[in-house]
Amino acid sequence: MAHIRGRRAGRDGRGGRDRHEAAPLRESAGTVAVIADEAGFALMRRYGTFGFSDHRSYLHRTEALLRTLAGRHGHTAVALFDPVGFADFCERERLGPDSPASRARYTAEIAARGATVPYEGQPLARLVPALLAEHVRWETWELGADLLAAAGTCPSCGDPQARCAFQRAAGVLAGILERAPAGTHHLVCSLIPETGPLTAALVAERGGDGSLHVAEPEALVLCTLLAVALATGDPGGLVLRSTADAGTGPSPDAGEPREEVCGWSLRSGRLFPLSEGGVFAAYCTDAYTGEPVPPERGVAYRAAPQPPPSACAGA
Repeated sequence: MAHIRGRRAGRDGRGGRDRHEAAPLRESAGTVAVIADEAGFALMRRYGTFGFSDHRSYLHRTEALLRTLAGRHGHTAVALFDPVGFADFCERERLGPDSPASRARYTAEIAARGATVPYEGQPLARLVPALLAEHVRWETWELGADLLAAAGTCPSCGDPQARCAFQRAAGVLAGILERAPAGTHHLVCSLIPETGPLTAALVAERGGDGSLHVAEPEALVLCTLLAVALATGDPGGLVLRSTADAGTGPSPDAGEPREEVCGWSLRSGRLFPLSEGGVFAAYCTDAYTGEPVPPERGVAYRAAPQPPPSACAGA
């Protein structure tokens, strides 16, 4: 399932091919939507124009298509084709679902939302997990954005919570990362709104010179969930797991921890630092059974520092 556009090549006045004829094709972009699982594939088989009989051969032909497009286009993106979402799209747009044109329009629609990953020659076995993770990240962001929009206005400054709470969350996130030492930092925000649990993760790299490298899409989703917690008071948590750069932290050879974990609870629209015991209990307790689990080797559980201020500027 691909949505591809190009231009026909021309000829120069001498009867040969125009030396620039390949430029429009090489500089165009293509998108392929992939059905990742057997259940989704089974739903698509009800459409006669779909034309595939088994998921394995479908993935094989899709991978061949991606290789072809990568050789012809300057950029090829991959999106996740959701058969249920496709059926809803066709109903909403009054399109016949048993149509390649409808599938192409749906592919263009989901690609425009941004939930895609670039194809760089990687096999589908490696690309599909990355695609699923990207899909979940964008779904989480959309749900979080809806919750934030529904939170109304800030009672202190009167601005929409989508602006005020997000600015507060961005300040908290920046403050936490600015205090972090050189190394790799994995930050996870978990939230439990009435609509169901939501989780976002962010990996940040801080260099020895103080530089900070963060993936903007990940930061956007985590910041949105944190903003929802600050705006609505829904319960949740924020956990920071840090690995020091070689030579800047304790030596593993000396039996010292290689990683440190700290965290904050989210409740009533505020962050509360967890003690060392609180972090240990959270990490060393089975979330489903409540039974204790052994602590991870090489991990130290630390008391969290006081969080950066998160109060509204108009308070």
